[in-house]
Amino acid sequence: MTSPETRTLSVAGATLTYDVRPGSGGEAPLFLVGSPMSAAGFVTLASHFADRTVLTYDPRGVDRSPRTDGAAESSPEEHAEDLARVIEAVGAESLDVFASSGGAVNALALVARRPALVRTLVAHEPPIAAALPDREAALRVFADMRETYLRDGLGAGMAKFIAAATHQGEFPQDWADGPAPDPAAFGLPTEDDGSRDDALLGQNLRHCTGYEPDFAALRAASTRLVIAAGRESEQEMTARAAVGVAERLGLAPTWFPSHHGGFLGGEFGQEGQPAEFAKTLRAVLDGKG
Repeated sequence: MTSPETRTLSVAGATLTYDVRPGSGGEAPLFLVGSPMSAAGFVTLASHFADRTVLTYDPRGVDRSPRTDGAAESSPEEHAEDLARVIEAVGAESLDVFASSGGAVNALALVARRPALVRTLVAHEPPIAAALPDREAALRVFADMRETYLRDGLGAGMAKFIAAATHQGEFPQDWADGPAPDPAAFGLPTEDDGSRDDALLGQNLRHCTGYEPDFAALRAASTRLVIAAGRESEQEMTARAAVGVAERLGLAPTWFPSHHGGFLGGEFGQEGQPAEFAKTLRAVLDGKG
């Protein structure tokens, strides 16, 4: 694959950094979107699409895309506008988007607002609590997680995040009343360093998980919507939320290999099944999945 060309774009409240990998074919560009995961998480997946121009970017407040407004939190609507600005900057009349996790939430917000920009959206495991049957319990779980982070710091908050992210099935109503997980058990710091600028727990968690999609706008959009989930994460919150979103849209969920990070090929020390994941994604984008 051709080495990426890195560009920057000034937007309201941030300077966005994005990468363009020119493809060898004439198919529409493919935009790979995460949040708060940066472009660094898509290196392996991008390598499987050398025939297409591939775009990746760092969301506002993450890695190479510093905020310039000093705001402590970001919303899916802000991220959606950022995505639209990047698409317009590269001059793509329409493109395909694969978006995962918080990136899938932001891409759904984009399609609800600007559907003409996206030909096909594959939204992979959007952590939208509103789509869950245990919605209220899930919202309390995330509220407790954020409160823990603000009170006790990164290690304590992230330990609760990992415990919630890997929990199987619906959340019990008394989740927050149980013993707090030990950060050391996950290799996390046990001391609070005083920082509160984590992109996940500080900037994005509250508005991402609490986002209420405009399902009417999504159902009416010209964009072809595919709501995806991983087979190995079927009982975890993000996959369960994907099933709920699909149901609200009158769609069947599309099942991908592996787990929430199934496209990863060693990025951040995590391994999925990237070759199989890319094969499934290609089939879905071609309308065969």
